[in-house]
Amino acid sequence: MLVHGKNVFGSIDQETRCNHYNTEVDRIAIKFKCCKEYFPCYKCHEEHTSHAIEKWAKDERDTKAILCGSCGNELTIHEYTNHGTHCPKCNAQFNINCQMHYHLYFEL
Repeated sequence: MLVHGKNVFGSIDQETRCNHYNTEVDRIAIKFKCCKEYFPCYKCHEEHTSHAIEKWAKDERDTKAILCGSCGNELTIHEYTNHGTHCPKCNAQFNINCQMHYHLYFEL
């Protein structure tokens, strides 16, 4: 799965950490509705595209739009928002603070 963005080494790491969010638990990428491309965060999207972010609608919660950087599993938006602290497949821990950015990606 191709994930766009970069870290201090020039490209995202193996678990999708980027320049902006690179702690041990920062290991998801988000497929943006507007371009159908995966980015580690909204800041990477802003830096690498020339269009505004389009939010996923409430009725699109069954869309696979979250990539676990640990195992490569694609989660639906519903799975991610209900298991926001870990991957339901490999149990890798996610950054719980990502919930503060849900309003940027998803209609609430």
